Amino acid sequence: MLSGITQTSARQREIVEVVFRNGWDYMRQLLLGSSKADEPELPTPAVLRNILTDLGPIYVKLGQLLSTRPDLLSPDYIDALSELQAKVPPVAWSEVESVIRKQLNRPMHEVFEKINPEAIAAGSVESVIRKQLNRPMHEVFEKINPEAIAAGSIAQVHRATLSTGQEVAIKVQRPGIERTVDQDISIVKGIADLVSRTNFGKYYDVVSLADEFASALNDELNFTKEAGYTDRLRKNLSSSRWFDPEQVVVPEIFWELTSERMLVMEWLEGVPILTAELKGIGHDGDVEAERQAITRQLFRVFFQQLYIDGFFHADPHPGNVFYLSDGRIALLDCGMVGRLDPRTQDLLTEMILAIVSTDAQRCSQLTIKLATPVQPVNLVRLESDYDYLLRKYYSLSLSELNFSQAFYEVLQAARKNYLRWPSNLGLYAKALANLEGLGRKFNPEVNLLDEVRPLVTDMFRQQLVGEDPLQTLLRTSLELKNLGLQSPRRIEFLLDRLSSETLKWNLSVREIDGLRLTIDDSANRLSFSLVLGSLIMGAAIIASKEQAAQFYWVSIGLFLAASVIGLWLIVSILRSGKLR
Repeated sequence: MLSGITQTSARQREIVEVVFRNGWDYMRQLLLGSSKADEPELPTPAVLRNILTDLGPIYVKLGQLLSTRPDLLSPDYIDALSELQAKVPPVAWSEVESVIRKQLNRPMHEVFEKINPEAIAAGSVESVIRKQLNRPMHEVFEKINPEAIAAGSIAQVHRATLSTGQEVAIKVQRPGIERTVDQDISIVKGIADLVSRTNFGKYYDVVSLADEFASALNDELNFTKEAGYTDRLRKNLSSSRWFDPEQVVVPEIFWELTSERMLVMEWLEGVPILTAELKGIGHDGDVEAERQAITRQLFRVFFQQLYIDGFFHADPHPGNVFYLSDGRIALLDCGMVGRLDPRTQDLLTEMILAIVSTDAQRCSQLTIKLATPVQPVNLVRLESDYDYLLRKYYSLSLSELNFSQAFYEVLQAARKNYLRWPSNLGLYAKALANLEGLGRKFNPEVNLLDEVRPLVTDMFRQQLVGEDPLQTLLRTSLELKNLGLQSPRRIEFLLDRLSSETLKWNLSVREIDGLRLTIDDSANRLSFSLVLGSLIMGAAIIASKEQAAQFYWVSIGLFLAASVIGLWLIVSILRSGKLR
């Protein structure tokens, strides 16, 4: 197996060497095809982080994706992988300039999916469009700073000025990155296929995880998707009952200059929020009052995304939240977003209340609704685990409760009880943890639940009546009408079945299949035991008869059959491990 991998490419041989050098014995055994690799043995968090760092930027992205899955990994691994940052030097300006020029000279069909042919026929519209798409770089940009202000594994950012005088940021994809990404994705999927043959791989469905990584990485390579996410987020945050939309900024996208490999957006003058020197803007110079207002604003912005819009910025780490020179806050880098459907939003809202009130039973019920069982779930054990988990929060005040940590532990407890969470809940938990961590660093006195408590009533109102109470009332009235019309017919049907004695009940008892199989096994063994005893007794009776000498071989055959069946029965009982 190892030879097949190492002969494919130098990149794959490099990966094997990095794994071996960092001492991941389990993967070594897996790659060598060892039979001892059935049980998983993850490297320590530090070793895993070192392996991904040594493998390069694409695998750093893989680690960052895994850091959004607290339902799969323990908090130690989540913390270690959250620290991963791609240490990539910027690409030389000459290469970046070549990419920019190429993107400015795109064919018209790459920019416009469909153009009204009547408009083209009406005049010289097409020639004007083509001329605008094929402008020289100096006609579009008055100047571009050749020094990158940020460099990542996929792209780097330069500051520029448009010919109109507008300051912009240009995010340019690294030349040749598609080839590297395709190669590394292929390798990741190959390794996932190997791991999927183990019990660990089957339980965690690593093939689907590899596909999720490939999809997320390919989305990052298409900057038009990030531009679309940015526009949608800006639109969602342009109105709110919970905060002042004028105090929140999402950069504007210049679509006429944006393509799959180049993203041009509004330049925002500011600094990462944790390094900002507040001046008390809008609060008569009171820095602490401004700090408190910004913290409340930040929490409310994200809670609207999570519980009202269902579309949220999934990576609110300190580098993506800026404090602008005019005192507003800005959200940058919308490459990673999450989505929550209304049902999931409702259940998560209830989960918050269940955790805060340390209601283990309700947590168990909500978990069953949200997660998918990998094996039959023992509800009593799940509730007991939640009760033990939440008990340590009984004596804590809300100001002492770390909600995101409690939610992480809930995910872990469910995982240990053979429940698999949907991947969007990993992004939800990660966003919540980053938000709470950022809030505590920016304002150590803050408490997430204290800030959110005034919003709870509105959140439940949203669940009950939605945005349009009249529409909700009409829909409910229609459902009640249908129920009223159908009820008499169903009652008549039920009474008819009762009177004719044709009513049948279909009962489904949880975990009955396991009990049935156990009873079947016991019955089979009892049957074999009776047959075995009968064979032995029959052989003994035949052998004891003097006149039955001619049946000697019959008795020998019966003894042999009894010996084989008895030996098989003993072996099966020993292998089952249920001798006692």
